[in-house]
Amino acid sequence: MSPRRSYDQYCSAARALDVVGDRWTLLIVRELLAGPRRYTDLHADLPGVSTDVLASRLKDMERDGLAGRRRLPPPGAAYVYELTGRGRELLPVLQALGAWGQAELGERRPTDAVRAHWFALPLLRALEGMEAGIVEVRLEEGDFHLRVGAEEEAVYGDGRAPGEPDARLTVDGETCTALARGEVRLLDAVRDGRIAVDGDGILAKALREG
Repeated sequence: MSPRRSYDQYCSAARALDVVGDRWTLLIVRELLAGPRRYTDLHADLPGVSTDVLASRLKDMERDGLAGRRRLPPPGAAYVYELTGRGRELLPVLQALGAWGQAELGERRPTDAVRAHWFALPLLRALEGMEAGIVEVRLEEGDFHLRVGAEEEAVYGDGRAPGEPDARLTVDGETCTALARGEVRLLDAVRDGRIAVDGDGILAKALREG
């Protein structure tokens, strides 16, 4: 475990950066917002991170109380990493960074990796203030689901929703990218037919009615 480096400044922003300012830490938090993840899954969804750096960051996060590691019961019997309550409190930090970074997205570069669930956080921002519930999202890149209003559990997950979702969104890549860039509002995209909404739940009805 690497010794904690510090800016040695009596400032809450500096203290926060002492803990989460290292490269990859906040992106590991982004992945763990999906719930418990195995090391191999984290490595696969963080293209570009070395195994040594990932292992070091996870140990640092355990030391700093952001994440923990536990062993799944049989038949899984694998170790998983998951956020602590302190770690989950970083969701609004990531949301604010994502909103600030919309202007930086631009066109996707040939070297840019993409995962379907990376669109989860901008979609959660777009759904803020709406009824709580589970939203399944179907993209060309893959499916994921969101838990709108979740506080003590994972806010999103890979694949289709467990059980019947409160709303199901079918979105093309161009529209999802426009949402991530802040170029179009979710309700406007639904109204214009760029996003198809299925489901009989209150959340689905609210999305259709705008």
